[in-house]
Amino acid sequence: MSGTERIALFPLRTVLFPQGLLPLRIFETRYLDMIRRVMREGTGFGVVLILDGAEIGKVGEVAHVGTFARVADFGQLPDGLLKIVARGERRFRIVGRDMQPDGLHLADVEWLEDAGEPLQPGEYAELAATLKRALEDLGDDYPVGELRTDDALWLAGQLGQLLPVPAATRQKILEVDGARERLQRIEQLRQ
Repeated sequence: MSGTERIALFPLRTVLFPQGLLPLRIFETRYLDMIRRVMREGTGFGVVLILDGAEIGKVGEVAHVGTFARVADFGQLPDGLLKIVARGERRFRIVGRDMQPDGLHLADVEWLEDAGEPLQPGEYAELAATLKRALEDLGDDYPVGELRTDDALWLAGQLGQLLPVPAATRQKILEVDGARERLQRIEQLRQ
């Protein structure tokens, strides 16, 4: 897809990868309204890392690369807050950003293409085994669905989402073009 598209942003102190899952508690009016709208319209929103500012209140600078997400699951928590699980779909680059009167950030984005890349048998087998162990430990807390460890985009997305490293490191990996290249960066972190 060429050109740009306008999307709502959800700036956070974390990074979402394509194919990754991100549980969120929604309580600010601007984001409750955004989630209602995207669910009604069948669209999504962009998750971007906050580089300067706070999740609650004023957001200053955000990363230029983020991930478009859709609501994969939702429900109400015992305290009455809305709980959603966002599933990352595709990366984007912000080319312009502004804010609505209610404080919701909007961005003009260009899509960054990530083609599916099948892995050869045994390729990144250690990373796939590490991911399987992590997913077993997480169980129902991270409902990933069918394991697709033969797909570089899926494997890089799941590993990137679960990496126990600072958000800035995960952001650098997200910004790398190509799923295989992201897997190489993840593998380098193990060394």
